[in-house]
Amino acid sequence: MNTEQVAQRLVELCRKGEFDQAQNELYADDAASIEPKGAAEGMGDAYGMDAIREKGRKFAESIEAYHGFSVSEPLIAENWFSVTMGMDVTMKGMGRIDMNEICVYRVKDGKIVHEQFFYDAG
Repeated sequence: MNTEQVAQRLVELCRKGEFDQAQNELYADDAASIEPKGAAEGMGDAYGMDAIREKGRKFAESIEAYHGFSVSEPLIAENWFSVTMGMDVTMKGMGRIDMNEICVYRVKDGKIVHEQFFYDAG
């Protein structure tokens, strides 16, 4: 798949809430996942799919309820693409919050090799 195809497939799967499927299908085994400084404990940078899956598991466990989720259409530049994601959730011990972030991805050989998230942490 080229970058646009990977981007469209990621958006499609995320809109359905199929995050595990997106990782299994679209990510390289040695992918990197980068969070902003000050991210919640256990939500820091992760390298390799085992670590990325574990980070995702911890995040999912921290959510009591989903109230809404959105993903924009991708913006593509050669081997890179970005989307905005919004999530209205109730977090354990934190109450209901509305999270919005910019997500940037790098594609190499038809797989996501790098993802980086930009949001106000803390």
